[in-house]
Amino acid sequence: MSAAAPSPADARAALACEIAALAPWFHNIAIDGIATAPDHFLGDYPAVKWARFAHAIPQDLTGRSVLDIGCNAGFYSLEMKRRGAARVLGLNSDEHYLAQARFAAARLGLEVEFRNLSVYDVGALAERFDVVLFMGVLYHLRHPLLALDLIREHVAADLFVFQSMLRGSPAIEPLAEDYDFWDMDPFERPGFPRLHFVEREYAHDWTNWWIPNRAGIEAMLRAAGFRIESRPEAEVYICRSAPLPYAPGAVYPARAAEGAR
Repeated sequence: MSAAAPSPADARAALACEIAALAPWFHNIAIDGIATAPDHFLGDYPAVKWARFAHAIPQDLTGRSVLDIGCNAGFYSLEMKRRGAARVLGLNSDEHYLAQARFAAARLGLEVEFRNLSVYDVGALAERFDVVLFMGVLYHLRHPLLALDLIREHVAADLFVFQSMLRGSPAIEPLAEDYDFWDMDPFERPGFPRLHFVEREYAHDWTNWWIPNRAGIEAMLRAAGFRIESRPEAEVYICRSAPLPYAPGAVYPARAAEGAR
């Protein structure tokens, strides 16, 4: 005689235990009616942010490939799959978040692949993607411009969706092509591009290293070879891959070694 199926109440309690076992969650994801982070300090996050820029991404991603760099628990990866993307790959360098992402995808019946890989290693994928997401990662990096360079060079085929925490003035100052060595004034103006360096912690998080102002992040995106098409939300940019605006200036160790040979 087969065992009786668990009651809905028992099944819900078991699911709640599985979700709790994977805590703490940063992404609040609804799984069979149970929220993974119901007490998030930002509210229903990241759904509240997603609602403000979801319209800026194609509703139908049928046949397209998506790369979600720094996917955390996979909220955006899951949303891309819901829009019909043929392939979605989420990357994170923290196994805790990857376990959450795999659990959420499995419970929601969405086929998404997740790998433990750093943004600095995206060249190892040897593949370009139709859509690349880079959401809430840049300020956690010690080498943020290098990360943007590598994304543009190795994986971004077309659409690049970028988000970063911003601090400082929202002003944008028109930039000159060059500045005189003795001209100190631009650096004092609030709309000049800048990155704020966090030596210790910010918001009780030691991984917050560089926080740009608005002018700074827009300048960095352009310098890395991305054309900004729109800014549908205060921290979100919809970009396209574009030709590099300057001659290659970054020196990568591997390239330097190859040149020496």
